[in-house]
Amino acid sequence: MTATPATPPRDGVRSDIVEAATRLLRENGAHAVTTRAVAHAAGVQAPTIYRLFGDKNGLVDAVAEHVLATHVTTKTITAHDTGDPVADLRSGWRTHVEFGLANPELFRLLGTRGPDDLSPATIAGIEVLRTRVRRLATAGLLRVDEQRATMMIHAAGTGVILALLETPAPQRDAELEKAMFDAVLGSILTTTPVTPDPTISAVTVTFAAAAPDLPGLTDAERALMAEWLHRSLTRLRNPHG
Repeated sequence: MTATPATPPRDGVRSDIVEAATRLLRENGAHAVTTRAVAHAAGVQAPTIYRLFGDKNGLVDAVAEHVLATHVTTKTITAHDTGDPVADLRSGWRTHVEFGLANPELFRLLGTRGPDDLSPATIAGIEVLRTRVRRLATAGLLRVDEQRATMMIHAAGTGVILALLETPAPQRDAELEKAMFDAVLGSILTTTPVTPDPTISAVTVTFAAAAPDLPGLTDAERALMAEWLHRSLTRLRNPHG
C-alpha cells in the first residue's frame, strides 16, 4: 500500500509563504508582491494565502512582523529600559531609522496604509514610542504635552528615513538622523540648552502624566482632573486661541 503524503503543518505553510513574500519584496520590490507571485514562490495555491492571511495587507503585516523580529534580534543594543529615558528614546529612534533604511520597500509599503488601516507593527511601534515619551513626562523633562511630543518624534523619524532613502547611498549625510533627533529634543525637552518656551509649563505637563496613577481618587475625579489638565495645556499652548 502506498502511503499518502502528509499535509504540511499549517504553521509550516504560513512560514513558507512569509519567507517567499519577504524574498520577493527584497529582491524585486513592492510591485512584485502579488498574491499570484507569492503563491508561486511558496509552492501553494493562491486561496491558501487568503485563508491564512485574509488579504494582501494581512500578508504584508505578517512580513513586517517577521522582518522586524529578525531585525531586532540581530541588534547588539538592548531592548530593555536603561533607567535613562532620553537614552532609551535615542536607542529606539536609532533602531527605527536603521530598520527603515535596511528595509526600504517594506517601509514604503507600510507607509502607504491609511490611518484606519495601520499595520499592527506600526501601531505597536507608536505604542512603544508613547511609553517612552510618558517616561520623559513623568521625569519632568517635557515642556510640551505628550501627544505633541509623540507626534513630533514620529514625524521626524519617518521624515529622516524617507529623506535618506531618496538620496543615493554614497551621498547620504551620515549625521542627519542624529542631528534631527537632537533638534527634536531641543523642541520638547526642558533640559536642552535652548530658549525656554514661556507658553508651556513643564510642571503642568509632568502632573498630567502622573495624574492617572494618583492614589485616593475616584474614576470620576481622575476624569475631571484629566479634563482640567487638558484644557490648561490647550490654553497654555494657544493663549490667544
